[in-house]
Amino acid sequence: MRKKELRKLYLEKRQALSEGEYLQLNYLITEMFFAHVDLSFISVLHTFLPIEKNKEPNTWPIVDRIRREFPQVRISIPRVNQNLRELENFYFEGLHQLSENIWGIPEPRQGIPTPSEKIDMVLVPLLVFDETGHRVGYGKGFYDKFLQTCKSGTKRIGISLFPPITSIDDADTYDQRLTKAVTPYEIVTF
Repeated sequence: MRKKELRKLYLEKRQALSEGEYLQLNYLITEMFFAHVDLSFISVLHTFLPIEKNKEPNTWPIVDRIRREFPQVRISIPRVNQNLRELENFYFEGLHQLSENIWGIPEPRQGIPTPSEKIDMVLVPLLVFDETGHRVGYGKGFYDKFLQTCKSGTKRIGISLFPPITSIDDADTYDQRLTKAVTPYEIVTF
């Protein structure tokens, strides 16, 4: 399937989840993340914050647990710069720093900027991913553009409510591949 078709299909799949299913899948993702992702050499972790109305994977439990159990890891969060059509990143200071943008994404109003070259790991949003590490997002290209600015060793961890599909028919060279994906039931390494 092509990205456009996959985007529609997986947005529908998310919306079809009951509240109980959604909560359970998010719990399992958090458990898989901490059981299989090594944070011991991570200084800065960038994470997306979930669009709740779209039933995105909830990264808040991961953020909260990192802040409690891994105080040496600094959290960085994105803000969309509409004029440049790119992400700006800021160190996460607390909920007081956030407001929702036009898409319903919580993002920092202000803060200390995070240089891309300081980021060791990125939790990447996606709707679906394939067995080679390609992903389908919302189609704006923000994360593909951002990931190109990160250092070569930055770990790119996709967070997905669903298992991988075999392939994305129209994946191309501009698409930034994942190094790993966390799903409720497995870790996929590329």
